[in-house]
Amino acid sequence: MRNAYSAIFFLIIPFILLRLLWRSIKAPAYRQRWRERFGYYDRYFPKDVIWFHAVSVGEAEAVFPLVHRLQQQFPQEKLLITTTTPTGSARVRAVLGETVEHVYLPYDVPNIVRRFMCCFKPKLAVIMETEIWPNLFTYCGENGIPLYVINARLSKKSTRGYRKIASLIRPVIANVKQVAAQTQDDAERFIAIGAKPGQVIVVGNIKFDLDIPGDIILQGKQLKIGTFSGRFIWLAASTHKGEEQIFLDVYKALKPKIPELLLLIVPRHPERFSEVSSLCNQNNLVVVARTSKLPCNLDTDIYLADTMGELKMLYASADVAFVGGSMVPVGGHNLLEAAAVGVPVLFGPYMANFNEIATKVIANKAAIQCHDKEGISTAIQSVYSDTYYRSLLVDNGKAFVQANRGGIDRLCEMLSSNLDVM
Repeated sequence: MRNAYSAIFFLIIPFILLRLLWRSIKAPAYRQRWRERFGYYDRYFPKDVIWFHAVSVGEAEAVFPLVHRLQQQFPQEKLLITTTTPTGSARVRAVLGETVEHVYLPYDVPNIVRRFMCCFKPKLAVIMETEIWPNLFTYCGENGIPLYVINARLSKKSTRGYRKIASLIRPVIANVKQVAAQTQDDAERFIAIGAKPGQVIVVGNIKFDLDIPGDIILQGKQLKIGTFSGRFIWLAASTHKGEEQIFLDVYKALKPKIPELLLLIVPRHPERFSEVSSLCNQNNLVVVARTSKLPCNLDTDIYLADTMGELKMLYASADVAFVGGSMVPVGGHNLLEAAAVGVPVLFGPYMANFNEIATKVIANKAAIQCHDKEGISTAIQSVYSDTYYRSLLVDNGKAFVQANRGGIDRLCEMLSSNLDVM
């Protein structure tokens, strides 16, 4: 079955490359470093690395605290971080710099995987969340490389899909030393697709263990006082196509009721910056882009964050934050950063990727779920007019994050047991 999978993967590579070319029209970084995706490198890399794979920005941000902890505990070890997307790659370089090696994850074809593995010779492999790559996993198993899937989550839909190809997935999962699942439901789904009960433990979601430096909070507060001139800031974070128009409609309806309202939009993907700016102009709204370095005046309607890696700081500048990817069927994004910073959190109905967090945060009265434009408008007006309610949301949000921390400690202990004996 794996041979058939490998053959199919090899045959679709031209179409994958065409997709990268298509995406590079708006994001030129997708046209670069293709050799890395085939396991070819232009320089020598150290071997015997501890290898982490984080698909994109969200997974990278989640794994950074764990990487920092292991760097402190095992300063002699060399670390490799792979990503799949240019935005994830940029975050790795921005946060970890030259303290780690970094390349793109190679395509999951046997000879390509072999080149990658021979170049780095990982002594430990750590895969974030939901990535299951049959040839990479099999190579680890055949060559005695301890393989962990951490912060592991599996949706009902993915579980159904994997169970349809059980003859491929079951032997692949057998190569995993430990699946560290976010929740009991995730653990049971991994067992349903072939993991043995002894392979799976529940560690919790390491996204609760995020670190918000004090200087980031200070920069956000200074941005509000300076650039925003103390306006009431509604931040729409990690927005996707189809969401911005919803938020612009709500903004226009709210503006007469909240004259000092300023909508701060942070698109999820940098290739959409110009598209969002044009949409705002089409709505006859005055836009100031962050890269312009211009302050907002009383006529400014929209502040467009056309930069990367500043979301935590921007949360700190806001009075209320809506976490995007949740008003369209994308599955939602991480709302824990906003809660940890200390801003009231709103999100939409589509939260499949963060279903348990969404359920619990509502139960703890730590955020507001909005199902339509009217719901968003009502929530923002409540936060604006009721300072007690605003403070309650902030306090409950921080408490919710704090009560669920500890996943990093458990994962460090698990991974360290391997490194201590090497």
